[in-house]
Parts: sequence; structure tokens; C-alpha cells
Amino acid sequence: MPKNPAKMHAVIGGTPDEIEAAFYDAMQLGDIDKLMACWADEDDIACIHPGGTRLIGMGAIRAAFEAMFAHGGAIHVKPENIRRVESLASAVHHVLEVVEILTPQGKDKAHVVATNVYHKTPQGWRMVVHHASPGTSEDALQEHSTPQILH
Repeated sequence: MPKNPAKMHAVIGGTPDEIEAAFYDAMQLGDIDKLMACWADEDDIACIHPGGTRLIGMGAIRAAFEAMFAHGGAIHVKPENIRRVESLASAVHHVLEVVEILTPQGKDKAHVVATNVYHKTPQGWRMVVHHASPGTSEDALQEHSTPQILH
């Protein structure tokens, strides 16, 4: 039985793409259990939010996302322009995230460049690292016609 019962909310087996879709869907919904079910049940999982420090372990990562959800519920983020490096037991996805933010002037969009790392575990594919950095408007202008797989 998994150490974390929330793991049952994630796609059993699945693919890195399915886990990634579930992760971003959970952010859109503000669903902490669904979001945490995407993570591997390992002590050394890591998450770095834009401008933030490195969070290590399930407890620290959960607390950070709970705090984010508490300040406005869901996080309106859309993954775009995903580049993939995949092997039999690991996958690295480089993602341009478009985040909807509320400013004093109204809704605006911010760009975040994220790296998501997945490992194949006994419970299926799970996230082991989410590292997000502030992006620029130039990141959003990247050519979308280039291949979606890194070599």
C-alpha cells in the first residue's frame, strides 16, 4: 500500500504526459490531493517556485502549494510549448507556463519556464522535480513549429 493514500487520485501507471496533465489540472482546480498524487513518494523530491528556495520532501512541497491555494484558490496556469526528453524510466519536460495573474489594472499574463522531471516508480510515472523560473515575453514568442522532442 502506498505511504500516501492521495496517490490513488493519480493515473495508475500512466505516462509522463498523463501525470503532467493531472498536475496542471490540479493547479487549475486548486485540488491539493490531486496535485500531491502526481508526486513520487520519495524523501528527495524537490520543487522550486519562481524566485523561491528549494523545497525538499512531500511535506514542504504540500505546504507551499496549500499556501498558494489559500491565497486565491486555483492557480490559472496553462502549459504550452512542451519539449520532452524521455527514456525507459525517466522523462524531462521543459514547459512554458502561461499564468493568469490579477494586477491592479486587471488580468494579465505572466510567463514561467519550468522543468518537470518524472521517474517510473512501482506506482507508475510520478513527478520528482518541478523547477520553475520567471520567463520573459521572448519565451512566449518561441517558434512553435520546431520539433517537440529534444535530441
